[in-house]
Amino acid sequence: MNAIDWIVITVYFSILLGLVASVTRRQQTSADYFLAGRNVGFFAIGASIFASNIGSEHIVGLAGQGASTGLAMAHYELHAWIVVLLAWVFVPFYYQSGVFTMPEFLERRFGPRPRWLLSLVSLAAYVLTKVSVTVYAGAVIFRTLLPDTFGSPDAAFWVGAVSTVLLTGLYTVAGGLRAVLYTDSVQALVLILGSAAITWFGLGQLGGWGELRDFAATSVADYALWRPLSDPEFPWLGILIASPIVGVWYWCTDQYIVQRTLAAKNLRAARRGALWGAFLKVWPVFIFLIPGLIGAALHERGLLRIPLDAAGGLAGDQVFPAMVVSLLPAGLRGLVVAGLLAALMSSLSSLFNSTATLFTVDIYEKLRPEATEQQIVTTGRLATGVVIMLGLLWIPVMPAISEGGLYQYLQNVQSYLAPPITAVFLLGIFSSRVNARGALWGMAAGFVLGMTKLGSQAIFGSGKIENPALLAAIADFNFLYFSGVLFLICLAIMIGVSRAGPPPQPEQIRGLTLASLDRQAVRESWNRTDIIATATVLGLVAAIYLYFSFWI
Repeated sequence: MNAIDWIVITVYFSILLGLVASVTRRQQTSADYFLAGRNVGFFAIGASIFASNIGSEHIVGLAGQGASTGLAMAHYELHAWIVVLLAWVFVPFYYQSGVFTMPEFLERRFGPRPRWLLSLVSLAAYVLTKVSVTVYAGAVIFRTLLPDTFGSPDAAFWVGAVSTVLLTGLYTVAGGLRAVLYTDSVQALVLILGSAAITWFGLGQLGGWGELRDFAATSVADYALWRPLSDPEFPWLGILIASPIVGVWYWCTDQYIVQRTLAAKNLRAARRGALWGAFLKVWPVFIFLIPGLIGAALHERGLLRIPLDAAGGLAGDQVFPAMVVSLLPAGLRGLVVAGLLAALMSSLSSLFNSTATLFTVDIYEKLRPEATEQQIVTTGRLATGVVIMLGLLWIPVMPAISEGGLYQYLQNVQSYLAPPITAVFLLGIFSSRVNARGALWGMAAGFVLGMTKLGSQAIFGSGKIENPALLAAIADFNFLYFSGVLFLICLAIMIGVSRAGPPPQPEQIRGLTLASLDRQAVRESWNRTDIIATATVLGLVAAIYLYFSFWI
């Protein structure tokens, strides 16, 4: 890092601080703070959806996965088609119901107990996965890019972790969702340009796309998009089963993403914001995953030095930072570092605001229904501060749980959290027969079984404790297949328990199921532009799948 790089970073942060200052004065009500006054256009919504998804753990982790497992994780990065589902299937229900949170929508459909369960599980999951993993990945970037700036690599790690969390927390506390949305619009642009530069310069150093294909062809089993059924980690059938389950949960039911669409000024803006986010989501394969594969090829040919892990393989989470240091010229290197910081900050700010919204709307307002608007906003800010502190406290644990790579760790955990939530939202919208008791029992059983699998995986299995054999077998059962089995169990419980009791009253579910949706209002919210945008996104996803299925 030289003076030009630091100037670029300083200019970038000055722009962000100016944006935050301009919106901080406009937070007067809870709707202003948590949903930006419900008056946001589609461009900011789509950019925020993309920037919120692409955190530093995404960039660092995806590049690491590209270097070690090739395109195996590309299926999760081609979820643009699921964001299209959000736009057309889920957004009309959420927007017409006027809710602030996803647990609040569940309460409208199933009553208070499922809402409490989803709120508590979501809060715990955010702190233990998203906050801690995002912060850890950002700190790894500081340790690699600025190893001696603060005295030692470990000191750089902690300075990076603490400073980015505190800075992001401050502007999120002050500006609410409006600050998050506006800064995300800038960060999405920097993120795409900076990461695209890595792909461009990496391919130039390697000798072009043909050289990358030749490298990948030397080990098709390691770098192909589709793995055989015998693959212990990413069998193609497991990917086809688990990827949509996790995708529907993350993109269509998670507060972290859906909250952006709830801030739209109308249903049309909400849908188009989701479609714009879907278009942006098409490109991470090329600007985050492919650079990792390029890094592995450069390392093998002696053109780039990537640190090795304890087992002698490439240290996956060091691939992207090493490429930034070695390949980019001054100034552009500063822009890419700004992009990495943008990724970290956009994910954290979105997460902080969503967590504060969940706690304040779904817990505090239930316990204190007489609270004033000012008290609600103040509580949201305090909740953000608590989440910041919990995330910092969890960082020392992260090195122990990220051994397999940050991105793969996230997919494991999400494969166990997603099935019950995906099941309850799908049945809640598409079935008028499922009742509150069925939803509660299915969700509770799903969470218990998922956490049992996660706990068993950490303690038992091959190379760990192998007795009792049953727990070892559960631990070693492929996480992708388990996600599908758990999803079916949750569906069976929800349907079975619901059938054993009375159906919901029609007035209770009016406007909350497919059969009772206001179809006229939905039809008036779209036109030819939305159809063309949808066809463009789906066509791009299909073309990418077709190309990479046969590229080596």
